[in-house]
Amino acid sequence: MRLSTLDIIIIIGYLVVMVTLGFMLKKRAQRNKESYLLGGKKLPWYMLGLSNASDMFDISGTMWMVTLAFVYGLKSIWIPWLWPVFNQIFMMMYLSIWLRRSNATTGAEWMATRFGLTGEGVRPSHIIVVVFALLSGLGFMAYGFIGLGKFVEIFLPWELVSPYIPFHVDSQFVPHFYGIIFSVLTVIYAVTGGMTSIVIGDLVKYTVTTVAAIVIAIIAMQHLAGRSLNVPAGWFNPFFGWTLDMDWTPHISEVNQKIKEDGFSLFGIFFMMMLFKGVFASLAGPAPNYDMQKILSTRSPTDAAKMSGLVSIVLLPVRYALIMGFAVLGLLYYDQLDLSSASGIDFERLLPAAIVEFVPVGLTGLLVAALLAAFMGTFAGTLNAAQAYIVNDIYLKYVHPKASSKSVRNMSYLSGVSIAFLGILLGLFVDDINSVLQWIVSALYGGYIASNILKWHWWRFNANGFFWGMLAGVASALVFPLFFDTLDLYYFPLLFIISLAGSIVGTFTAPPTDENILKSFYRTVKPWGFWRPIRRQLEQEEGVEFRNKNFGKDMFNVAIGIIGQLCLTLVPMYLVLQSTMPLVVTLFILGGIIIILKKTWWNQLEDDYEKAS
Repeated sequence: MRLSTLDIIIIIGYLVVMVTLGFMLKKRAQRNKESYLLGGKKLPWYMLGLSNASDMFDISGTMWMVTLAFVYGLKSIWIPWLWPVFNQIFMMMYLSIWLRRSNATTGAEWMATRFGLTGEGVRPSHIIVVVFALLSGLGFMAYGFIGLGKFVEIFLPWELVSPYIPFHVDSQFVPHFYGIIFSVLTVIYAVTGGMTSIVIGDLVKYTVTTVAAIVIAIIAMQHLAGRSLNVPAGWFNPFFGWTLDMDWTPHISEVNQKIKEDGFSLFGIFFMMMLFKGVFASLAGPAPNYDMQKILSTRSPTDAAKMSGLVSIVLLPVRYALIMGFAVLGLLYYDQLDLSSASGIDFERLLPAAIVEFVPVGLTGLLVAALLAAFMGTFAGTLNAAQAYIVNDIYLKYVHPKASSKSVRNMSYLSGVSIAFLGILLGLFVDDINSVLQWIVSALYGGYIASNILKWHWWRFNANGFFWGMLAGVASALVFPLFFDTLDLYYFPLLFIISLAGSIVGTFTAPPTDENILKSFYRTVKPWGFWRPIRRQLEQEEGVEFRNKNFGKDMFNVAIGIIGQLCLTLVPMYLVLQSTMPLVVTLFILGGIIIILKKTWWNQLEDDYEKAS
């Protein structure tokens, strides 16, 4: 076995603590629906921010990003724009505030504040949000599931485990078997303790991962001292042209095939497509997942903005110190790493292979526990969000509106176990991390965007338009992979056009939303956009100005914030690479951005936003 006795004790100890935590907080979570799903909306913003960041520090994403840093060097900072990672900046500057003002429990419940409870298209629009939330939740659980299995397989070789298993498991399904085991442990603490246990568990996880990241960064820096990396020209340059122009042939020729499979060679076009899709995705607001649930769990709109702002600050430096540390170790000692799999060389195994080779006894257990925690936290957060939709938006809305607290609790347990089972089942059909990631962020989310931009920014948009726009987009996202043999991102414009067309046609084939609902929504949320008819009615009726004049300032803050987010990513990378001058320049730019945003965002949160809620 690759793990020492001490390592195994540390890992088992961590798992026991997580499961115990769920049972300890079970009684608190059972007080009512809001306590279970949102922690009673009493958790401080900084705890929720750390928890949200911890949920984003997932094992599959970290394995993927280590591979990106290894292959693409500093240019890898752009590729996570596929999510897009800068949607957190849009959330930080204004969208978290808009969302939290609704005081809803889920994204589907939020729909009632925008379109009302009755009328043409209202019920279908509600159902399509629930369907999307469950689809994306299942996708993310499958994504985490396969990454976890690949990770554990390195440390527990199947030939050592198989004698103790009373049934046969084919070699290609070994990662899936390990994924099932740890998914079940995660379900136990997530389902029993609800949101509060998830948040506290995430804080424990964040502490462990931070310690591990710092240690790995130091180890990598020690190994790199006085040596150079065997990488192609352009690897150290974060900027790029139309093409990637990165030839690994004289260095590690197998990497060229990886670049070809990823489809990133035409990097300029790839970047423009990411930016195009990313801006629209960010304007649409958060998808109905754990990120949205954390925003709705905050105490106030201002706290929601602060929570979203904290995510990048606490996540990126720690995560990228770990990522670049392992990428450097992988490059220095590539020949010593075991990256072979049943299907050939698998660069997604770089992270666990480097741990096996370079991390000392004791620290290995801590690091493995941290990355298992990364999986468990993300899986648990996604599971909690899915539970919220089933309980709040299906069971209580359509099946048993007057259910007792006990019935709600039992349904929460049942839905949690059922969703976890389906997520695991879906994970059995996933071959690699990148494929499911591409489908989630480029295809499925591509169908989500048009309707969700219009719901914030256009008064005439109604529930019927929302339903048909979402249906057209999500249905296309499910079908397109069968007909397009290309990167999912590249057919995003077609997805967006189809979804936009469905939104507009659906809107004008049904009456406008009731004016009283629109006025209530605008009075509460006060978004900028095309709301002039509703705004003028309110101003005439109430004799006060309702216009949101923050568009220019919000967009300026977003632009500055995205640059700051890139700096937060580059700082740990330059630090590990010991690139002194680029590090100093990046810190100088980051310091200037912090001073600007202190004046244009932080100092004005109370004045501009809290008074309007």
